[in-house]
Amino acid sequence: MEVLQPVQEQKANRIINILALAIPIAVAVLLSLRQKVDLGSWTTYLPHINGVLNSITSVLLLTGLYFIKQKKVEAHKRTMLMAFTLGSLFLVSYVLYHLTNESTAYGGQGWIRPVYYFLLVSHIVLSVVVVWFVLRAVYFALSGQISRHKQTVKYAFPIWLYVSTTGVIVYLMIKPYYIH
Repeated sequence: MEVLQPVQEQKANRIINILALAIPIAVAVLLSLRQKVDLGSWTTYLPHINGVLNSITSVLLLTGLYFIKQKKVEAHKRTMLMAFTLGSLFLVSYVLYHLTNESTAYGGQGWIRPVYYFLLVSHIVLSVVVVWFVLRAVYFALSGQISRHKQTVKYAFPIWLYVSTTGVIVYLMIKPYYIH
């Protein structure tokens, strides 16, 4: 187990805090741009890819939980790093889609409409919150600070699982309204 010096710890915390703020701010700024970039029609498939990425991430999160409960630490580590990688790819794909395409309006009516918006808003708010927790959890794990990793994961895991799962549900609910 690696013991970090206070200066290294402060630097890591500063980087995590900056990223946890910069990522959602950058996404919000990029999404607010009215002028869309033309990268071709292939970008219209990105929401479907995002649905797959979120689905696999949810499965990987549950698989990672299973592995750690079985004390299979290396399998857990590989699985969680794959989930982190897919989450990062999702973020890039999500931003690319919204830079190149107008947002799709939800067309559902009746009782399902407020359900959709509740899921969407809670998904968005928690996706902002989870960045900080996930970055800390990954950092603590990779730096050998397992007790701090476990403390952070108590919050990171359920939020991340909720975000990735509601991402799939929101995608499935809005899928009929995408125009190709």
